[in-house]
Amino acid sequence: MPTSLVVYLSFAGSAREAMTFYQSVFGGELTIATFADFGMADAPADGVMHSELRADGFTVMGADAFSEPDGGWGKGRLQAAFMSDELERASGFYERFVERGSAVVQPLEKQVWGDLYGELVDPWGIAWMFNIAVPGGWATSGEAD
Repeated sequence: MPTSLVVYLSFAGSAREAMTFYQSVFGGELTIATFADFGMADAPADGVMHSELRADGFTVMGADAFSEPDGGWGKGRLQAAFMSDELERASGFYERFVERGSAVVQPLEKQVWGDLYGELVDPWGIAWMFNIAVPGGWATSGEAD
């Protein structure tokens, strides 16, 4: 198996909702296993022990974490970045995030380096970055058109 990076996210009891949201953005196949599926009586039966969303070219995994991590839930920042040259596909992901209530941090716009770039934060505080290469590549004048 080649080396790959898979994003694995922990949620404070909202993994099912978040992963279903991600499936509505990315498409793909979502599988969800509950704590009850694994016979774990010390956790909520319908809580998500493991979920996996496999879309074309990437995987996002997630689970519920019912105890607060050291330092609290808001003490870190996770960013997931899409680097792509598939304009329709990647910009479609961005737009579906926005349509479903994610907060725009940086509109998806052409940047000084010549690519489209945008950033948003989803309802669970995960930051998503999108860098979409456009024909012509890097701007030679140092300015975006």
